[in-house]
Amino acid sequence: MSSFSHHESNVRSYSRRWPVVFSRSSGSHLFSEEGRRWLDFFAGAGSLNYGHNNPVLKRALLDYIDNDGVTHALDMFTTARHHLLKSLVEVVLQPRGLDHKVIFPGPGGANAVEAALKLARTVTGRSEVVHFTNSFHGATLGALAVTGNPAHRRSAGLPLTGATPVPFDGQDGPCRPEHLARLLANPGSGLDRPAAVIVETVQAEGGVNVAGAEWLRGLAELCREHGILLIVDDIQAGCGRTGPFFSFEDAGIVPDVICLSKSIGGYGLPLALTLVRPELDVWQPGAHSGTFRGVNPAFVTATAALRAYWQDDALEKSTRARGEWIANALQDIVNAHPGAGLSARGRGLIHGLVVGAGLADAVADEAFTRGLLVETAGPRDEVVKLLPPLTASDAELAEGLAILEASVRGVVERTR
Repeated sequence: MSSFSHHESNVRSYSRRWPVVFSRSSGSHLFSEEGRRWLDFFAGAGSLNYGHNNPVLKRALLDYIDNDGVTHALDMFTTARHHLLKSLVEVVLQPRGLDHKVIFPGPGGANAVEAALKLARTVTGRSEVVHFTNSFHGATLGALAVTGNPAHRRSAGLPLTGATPVPFDGQDGPCRPEHLARLLANPGSGLDRPAAVIVETVQAEGGVNVAGAEWLRGLAELCREHGILLIVDDIQAGCGRTGPFFSFEDAGIVPDVICLSKSIGGYGLPLALTLVRPELDVWQPGAHSGTFRGVNPAFVTATAALRAYWQDDALEKSTRARGEWIANALQDIVNAHPGAGLSARGRGLIHGLVVGAGLADAVADEAFTRGLLVETAGPRDEVVKLLPPLTASDAELAEGLAILEASVRGVVERTR
């Protein structure tokens, strides 16, 4: 452990919550060098929807490497790239009536967001972007400008401009996003007509705040009325996390731009995609670039994940059903501690238990001691966030919920 503290930057964070050296992972579990097992309800911050070292994806990756498949290729054509594009179109886009073009913007989610913002400004010739309170879109400067969390914003070290925050669903009424509508309707509001609105249907880092379907439809309609591009950041809530492949499907909307990363690579390898309607594909060759736009091993595992899990609706149905189970279990925890100020929210297999500032950290620490990895979220770290792998067994989900219940009970009893 001393080598990490002596040689690694102070900026590291997750290793402070979980001060152990992990050496092995499988399915829903991580193992320390000493062999202790932890159940993982963190899942690489949503990058491991199919679990650690998923055997189907691992086999595809090992075969590709063993056959000397291309590893790095910028945006040159490769077999792996072709197979991914073909699978994405056939398995995901066409069945949903989408004809979006695919941009490979770089290896991470922030790259997908930066590309979306840059393209929206290029297409419209306008600079302002509307985002929502408690949003999180990445740690690069453009993404930070449309992020609501003050701790993240302060890390920029300079003024973040070109973005206007408005209330997220639940903070300005249950239906149409009235605050934004009023700003756009009032010529004296001071809001220049935006290039785009960027939204998460479930604000994961923001505290698992869930946008209602009617609110999302109102937002999409408002964008159409005013010629504003709608960007959905589906980096953490997409790839089946809420049930359907895209988290916006239940609302029946079609975004102009879709940002994907995290579990789109399937295996935890770096990959990001920015999907854009064909008429928005206006960049000239090389107008957006990057060395790691072609991490071919990630193309291979992404293709394997799409083919293995999304050619039918079995995973979607499982995620919806087990999401209801988790929601009921969390409500039971809330009901067991009346007066403690607890509440629960979520969709599919992303859920949050609102415990309170300080107490959520205590619950997460207690859970770690008992063998469960969970992180906290929200502007005050007041929410315990659950992100189990979509492939976790019922027994593993039950075990994790039992550990969480015991952790909450222990913390609540100590603070009475």
